[in-house]
Amino acid sequence: MATTKAISRVVVCVVSACLALSGCATTEPLLLADQEQSQASPFKSIPVADRTDAPDFAGTTVDGKPVRLSDYRGKVVVVNAWASTCAPCRKESPDLERTQRKLADQGLQVLGVTTDTDRKLGLDFQQQFGLTYPSLHDPDGEQFLKLPRGMVNPQILPFTLFIDREGRIAGALQNMVTEKEVTSIVKPMLKEK
Repeated sequence: MATTKAISRVVVCVVSACLALSGCATTEPLLLADQEQSQASPFKSIPVADRTDAPDFAGTTVDGKPVRLSDYRGKVVVVNAWASTCAPCRKESPDLERTQRKLADQGLQVLGVTTDTDRKLGLDFQQQFGLTYPSLHDPDGEQFLKLPRGMVNPQILPFTLFIDREGRIAGALQNMVTEKEVTSIVKPMLKEK
């Protein structure tokens, strides 16, 4: 009897954990620049006049190198929060890498932020997907506590922040992104003076 209850508890815990990890975010489509924005759009765009300074996320990368968001001032920065166990994160990372490579010469920088508790998991993830952009190691999610309230829910991965050349938050997306979606969002930002 006690063994059956213990097994039941383990099964409930495992199922709950799997559901939480597999459902990292919704798969609602992102409305692109050439589509009409609606209340249902998961992308939160912030007009230039209303943008506030992004917190200066800082620490070390998964491979131990120092990194600060402010190091990229003058560039448009795509800050992507991920974890190696998040299926949507795994699916979107190659798209972020392609976007980084295609638009780097125009002033785009992708900065990952991993919430993996084990730095090695983050490093393995980067190597598996051939990611060349840095990823800040933030196992406790402390970096995102500095964000304005309601910008994103830092407990749901993935999410992406879009930072303009002046270091201000230009938008946020609580969802998986594709190369096409990121390009659509950052192209106008890259043209801003």
